[in-house]
Amino acid sequence: MFKKFLLGCLTILLIIGGTNMANAKTWDKTFPKSDKVTVQKVEFKNRFGITLVGDLYTPKSINKGDKLPAVAISGPFGAVKEQASGLYAQKLAERGFITLAFDPSFTGKSKGTPRNVASPDINTEDFSAAVDYLTNLDIVNSDKIGILGICGFGGFAINAAAMDTRIKATVASTMYDITRVSAKGYNDSVDEQQRYENKVALNKQRTEDYKTGSFKGADGLPDKLTGQEPQFVQDYWGYYKTKRGFHSRSINSNGKWNLTSTLSLINMPILQKAHEIRSAVLVIHGEKAHSRYMGEDTFKKLKGDNKELFIVKGANHVDLYDNLEKIPFDKIESFYKENLK
Repeated sequence: MFKKFLLGCLTILLIIGGTNMANAKTWDKTFPKSDKVTVQKVEFKNRFGITLVGDLYTPKSINKGDKLPAVAISGPFGAVKEQASGLYAQKLAERGFITLAFDPSFTGKSKGTPRNVASPDINTEDFSAAVDYLTNLDIVNSDKIGILGICGFGGFAINAAAMDTRIKATVASTMYDITRVSAKGYNDSVDEQQRYENKVALNKQRTEDYKTGSFKGADGLPDKLTGQEPQFVQDYWGYYKTKRGFHSRSINSNGKWNLTSTLSLINMPILQKAHEIRSAVLVIHGEKAHSRYMGEDTFKKLKGDNKELFIVKGANHVDLYDNLEKIPFDKIESFYKENLK
């Protein structure tokens, strides 16, 4: 079961803080380019010294001297910023926000070795590093910064909000608690004995990795479907392995997670302080999503009258990656405008 979660669960041209790179000369995203925003490649470091790479989306309607609210965006788990997070970033920038879609540590264009590693600590920190960057931009109102996590990074986003009081509003879309599903499997189907056997196998692999000087990859999505796969695997395949969402740098499209990453995910559960979040949180899930229970259970941990669960009728997990008829951007916009003020 520890392998299954790895299937799822990625006009202003100024030097504006951090390290900025040349604008992309070619459009490398999985979604059409908007003529209402400017996109700029940027770099920034997290507190572990890892350089993260992102795309900064700025509304072309921005005026000199404006300081706009900003949102840092990442996910899904195993995706890159050229996929769903970039789509969310572009759409929110069209609606008047400065947005930053970034690749997490060890993935995509971001640095860190070995590659394709996940970490409950570092991936939570990645959001705070993005907030560091946004807070120091001249065009951002540092008192109006939110974050948005998709799929597994929905869980990391809520975890970051429990730690980082600079985050004023958090959206978790089609969220996974990656640490929960790593430790307990889908629908908490893995018991303590199975978990122990998983850890034995993973630690045996650590020994082998050290001996060979390489890192074994976890099983990923199949190159072809047989039709016998669970529906959610078919849904993932339909996004990551087809023209709809394929990207060469995406782990889920064209790579494999480092298998032994699962050990820390098993052993270090996130969301332990979710009940202490005082800022606003919006949890969005599809009515038909296989992962819906994770979002609903996480929402139950939240306290205060500024928390909301929004269920999208008829949507499955992957619909909220890129289906513009399902992703509730009006709701997301109104949530941020109400809480980033």
